[in-house]
Amino acid sequence: MRIETLAVHAGHSPDPATGAVTPPIHLSTTFERRADGTLPSSFIYSRDDNPTRHSLERCLMELEGGAAAAAFASGMAAATAIFQSLAAGDHVIAPLDAYYGTAKLLREVFERWRLEASFVDTTDPAAVRAALRPATRLVWLETPSNPLIRITDIAAVAEVAHTVGAQVAVDNTWATPLGQRPFALGADLVMHATTKYLGGHSDILGGAVVARSDDDFFARVRTVQRTGGAVPSPFECWLVLRGVRTLPYRMRAHTANAERIAGFLEAHSKVSAVHYPGLESDPGHAVARRQMQLFGGMLSFEVAGGRGPALSVAARCRLFTRATSLGGPESLIEHRASVEGPATRTPEGLLRCSIGLEHADDLIADLEQALA
Repeated sequence: MRIETLAVHAGHSPDPATGAVTPPIHLSTTFERRADGTLPSSFIYSRDDNPTRHSLERCLMELEGGAAAAAFASGMAAATAIFQSLAAGDHVIAPLDAYYGTAKLLREVFERWRLEASFVDTTDPAAVRAALRPATRLVWLETPSNPLIRITDIAAVAEVAHTVGAQVAVDNTWATPLGQRPFALGADLVMHATTKYLGGHSDILGGAVVARSDDDFFARVRTVQRTGGAVPSPFECWLVLRGVRTLPYRMRAHTANAERIAGFLEAHSKVSAVHYPGLESDPGHAVARRQMQLFGGMLSFEVAGGRGPALSVAARCRLFTRATSLGGPESLIEHRASVEGPATRTPEGLLRCSIGLEHADDLIADLEQALA
């Protein structure tokens, strides 16, 4: 079944009680038992499982082509569950260029739990190979990366990681299942911040882990989910299910806009660099063409002159909203170094853009006047 059809139908079926085509939101926290103590369904308590969350997990599992999925209250909760499923003394390899919250989680939370982490340039499989240890149990990939939009060859890194029995987890938030199929490239786990493109409307907070195999490791992830309790509300699950139904068409529009804007920025005299895998000049373009079906709606660019001029450009934007996050219908612009603080590795002149669903000509006009 093609992904457009899956997006509409995965996790959905008419309500058996009423025939409603749009699925109901099951807000109940508890479920009735029979007089003999048995359950008429598999549901006991909503922290453990909920019909709406169950539908969302089935939907995400089918979209990614996995065997199991677990939904969480945020993308960071989903990432935390993966790291919590490792053991003290295990070793993780993570990208140098990655969402700063992921690096913060490994350095400031899990280091105290004796989970060791090495940060390397994952775009170089040889660097990943050199960082491997006998205790390496997980290689965490983010491609495209945040905020430099670097591209990692998932298949090459998976081949390297599997030589020591390490699992490969891919943060597929930016690419989405429309743009990239990590399981087909050898990944073992896929993580999403469903807050972003899957929800698609900047109005929910959520995360998910999808597993290629419903194995012992994923059983530990599921235990963290159900026992730790960082689960999404039924309403947020319902909103993600709704958002997924339009995902294929939204992602194509986000990508088409981003491709045009990247081309405009690349030719602008006040822009010193553009980071977007759809550009032939981008260092990751060849790998992206091989492993991505869509280049996505995220790009970043560096304003000549550094921090001051970059902040001025962001301040002069009228259609682009200065805000964190991504994946909604509105275009956002953000000075990442300011957000990430003193420990940032992000260039001071860099602005990260989530390209929305406005007309590309209007967005280009806005950037043109802001850069003038």
